[in-house]
Amino acid sequence: MSCKSCTTGGCGTTVAGEVAGCKSNGTCGTGGCNKMNVFDWLSNMDVPVAERFDVVEVKFKGGRKEYYRNTNNINLTTGDFVVVEMPTGSHVGMVSLQGELVRLQIQRKNIKNNEELKGIYRIATNKDLEKHTQAIARDLPTMYRTREIVRQQKVNMKVSDVEYQSDNTKAVFYYSSEDRVDFRELIKLLASEFKIRVEMKQINLRQEAGRIGGIGACGRELCCSTWLTDFKNITTSAARYQNLSLNPTKLSGQCGRLKCCLNYELETYVDALREIPAVDEPLKTAKGKAVLLKTDIFRKILWFGYESDMSNWHPIPAVRVREILDMNKQGILPDSLEELEVVLVKEPKVANAPNTDLDRFDKRNRNNKKGSGSNRPANREQPANAKSTAPRPNQPNATKKTNDNQRNNRNQPVAKAQAAAAPASEPKPLVSVSVPSAATTSPEAATGNVANNKKKNNRWNKNRKPRPDGGGDKPAV
Repeated sequence: MSCKSCTTGGCGTTVAGEVAGCKSNGTCGTGGCNKMNVFDWLSNMDVPVAERFDVVEVKFKGGRKEYYRNTNNINLTTGDFVVVEMPTGSHVGMVSLQGELVRLQIQRKNIKNNEELKGIYRIATNKDLEKHTQAIARDLPTMYRTREIVRQQKVNMKVSDVEYQSDNTKAVFYYSSEDRVDFRELIKLLASEFKIRVEMKQINLRQEAGRIGGIGACGRELCCSTWLTDFKNITTSAARYQNLSLNPTKLSGQCGRLKCCLNYELETYVDALREIPAVDEPLKTAKGKAVLLKTDIFRKILWFGYESDMSNWHPIPAVRVREILDMNKQGILPDSLEELEVVLVKEPKVANAPNTDLDRFDKRNRNNKKGSGSNRPANREQPANAKSTAPRPNQPNATKKTNDNQRNNRNQPVAKAQAAAAPASEPKPLVSVSVPSAATTSPEAATGNVANNKKKNNRWNKNRKPRPDGGGDKPAV
């Protein structure tokens, strides 16, 4: 048994007393199978069966949760699929929470613990899960066909989701619309088209985004699809208090409304703003008027710039700004803002600070910007006295000159040897012939030379053969 978003087995199901599947007892933090889940931090407490709270929280498609009474005292585990009672028929859901935390959830949501709560029939069998899978398979085709019918009937509404009951007797159609919609004729068409009982349920845009899900600008799953259930009113003043630019594309979420996270830190900003004076007019100094350009709320520093020189910013502490405002009310003008500036000290970098491993991405981007526009690798470092032999691209005969220089370098040793052998006063002969002098040649040496010459001539004559044209002989090849 496994859910649609987990292929490792059923989350929370027990096999031989051990939790199967991902073995997190239905409380994993990977998303998907724990959508709108609550961590049961009292699950390790052993409570007698007779004293357990008999109301169980059951989760359905899209993170919808309802509460049912365990009248039969079934031994349930978080993550088990159960068959619950519905006003018309039955439905299959997953146990998401049980125990004393359910009592707190009921009190928080103002749900009365009375006889109106429906009951749990049994733990879902394989046959029940097969019917539930078949019902889920009908959701998407039904939604697409419903959108076509809505388009044909020209009804001003958007169908965002369809949820079938596991017994295939009823379906809930979730839609959103800015105006009031008369869908009486539409219900008749849908009932005759799909042969089911039809229930239309209107949801707002934030609830629609929570049911569909997605990834936010922060890189995490949407808050409305993972844990946020209470949608509070959000205004643009929340962005003004936090010094955010009023850009609709950056302040709006996937639902098209202002992001819910604008309210998360709003109280902290409001408390910090109480110690910062309200600057409604430019500061008056002997040097001129200074206009407020920027406010650092948590460091309590305000940047001002003269109207005549807006490029130079002067950081002034909030306490001194309040004093200057009081002086201006009394008609007293300070000399200049330069005397009141605060010295900004850079905070030292901590070696083991969190997210320091992300600095390597900044360095890589910085290096890419420096080397942009050239695909060639950087030249290796060479010593200062090294001379480059590569030709310059702007010289047309650079390649030819390089070849000539290389050829001359190869001939330099031969030329030097000839110059050393020849006397300085006589010109260099075209062919150098070494002739031994008679004074230095002995009869034995002359006899040896003659014998060597005869051996060379005999070897030469053996390798010669007559030419076919009758001419002189040539050496054999």
